[in-house]
Amino acid sequence: MAQPDARSVPPAVPTDPAAPALLAPAPWVEERGAKVRITAVRTFLTAPHGCPHLIVRVETNDPGLYGLGCASDPQRTLAVRSVLDAYLAPLLVGRDPDDIEDLHRLMLNSAYWRGGSITGNALGGVDVALWDLKAKRLGAPLYSLFGGRVRTRADAYTHVDGTDAAEIADKVTAARERGYRHVRVQAAVPGSDTYGTGAGGTPDGRALRHRAVPWDSAAYVRTVPAVLTEVRARVGDGTELLHDVHERLDPRQARDFLRRVEGAGLYFVEDLLAPEDSAHFAGVRAGSSVPLAVGELFSDTGQFLALLDGPVPVIDFARVRIPTLGGLTPVRKLAAYCELRGVRLAPHGPADVSPVAQAATLALDISSHAFGVQEAAVFKPAVAEVFPGTVTARDGGLTPHETPGHGVDFDEAAARRHPVPEPLEHDRWALLRSTDGSVQRP
Repeated sequence: MAQPDARSVPPAVPTDPAAPALLAPAPWVEERGAKVRITAVRTFLTAPHGCPHLIVRVETNDPGLYGLGCASDPQRTLAVRSVLDAYLAPLLVGRDPDDIEDLHRLMLNSAYWRGGSITGNALGGVDVALWDLKAKRLGAPLYSLFGGRVRTRADAYTHVDGTDAAEIADKVTAARERGYRHVRVQAAVPGSDTYGTGAGGTPDGRALRHRAVPWDSAAYVRTVPAVLTEVRARVGDGTELLHDVHERLDPRQARDFLRRVEGAGLYFVEDLLAPEDSAHFAGVRAGSSVPLAVGELFSDTGQFLALLDGPVPVIDFARVRIPTLGGLTPVRKLAAYCELRGVRLAPHGPADVSPVAQAATLALDISSHAFGVQEAAVFKPAVAEVFPGTVTARDGGLTPHETPGHGVDFDEAAARRHPVPEPLEHDRWALLRSTDGSVQRP
């Protein structure tokens, strides 16, 4: 049975003067006489693209004034929603939505055991909604709250894959003709469930859905660098090529992979190692000049610090996912530090990051000197019906709305037409195995 359609859970606004202090506005907020108050934090589930999107709407006592955020975590959607509905919503009702820094710290501390992707996504959903709400109150596009524009658009990259270099090169050329200067390239490995390729080892894609074909790391290291190098030779130097390892190699294999791929002239290699192996990045960097992009799997901005500190950072791009890292409030601080350390941003932006999160990320891209390139999801048509104002890539880039807030709205009625799948139906990451039968990182 599918999960319920999009619904809302409005906490009651406390009116009893004897109500617990946790639900009442902070005394100093009352003293300064602010009039706008949070009246409800509602959550909605919908899946117009097939993957679950968890949307947060922060409502106020000013009619029609609300902010929208995204708390999407396709693997733990219902757990994140529970945190929002049962814990954060009651904590926020009655408070001043302008106090974003204060509310972020309040929500973070309320869990006591801080951190983790579930807490991060819940915080991120509320945080982006509060920034959207503030920008709407000021009648300004969201990026203007972050110092304004330092660029008019954000360069984006699209994805292509194929079974051999000739097929992939043709797709890269087609992407270039659509205006993309950056293209992520994934190559299938025969007989292996290879990340980012539609076939997954079988002609009809059955392995991708059921994980019937194992992951073969040795075959990947032997095959993919040669394909990438040939693709580069076929397309020339006019297009930036990217590749995602998706954390599937151990440190020894990672060093071997980079050695073999040196001739491909890649813009970056993404997630060469899993977060658990981050300590090895310094050694990997010492032996290779291939640029590294890291961070899609991080759930706390503090995880980046060991990679950014030291005489020279050991990564070139920070792969930030705004919902999972707790929203714009912490990610903007990380972006400022990346700028100081000469590291650029390459924000995560697949289809399981909703158009709301994409628009919030775009506001950061437009306002940060640290920005490098933005992953651009290609959404199904139904997504634009649920999310009016969805930003789509044109000529290889994304341009923000000039309307107040981040510019993306949410149609509750349209959302109900797209119920989310059962847990584990959308993602089968946990079923992937290596050739020896052991569980493999996704």
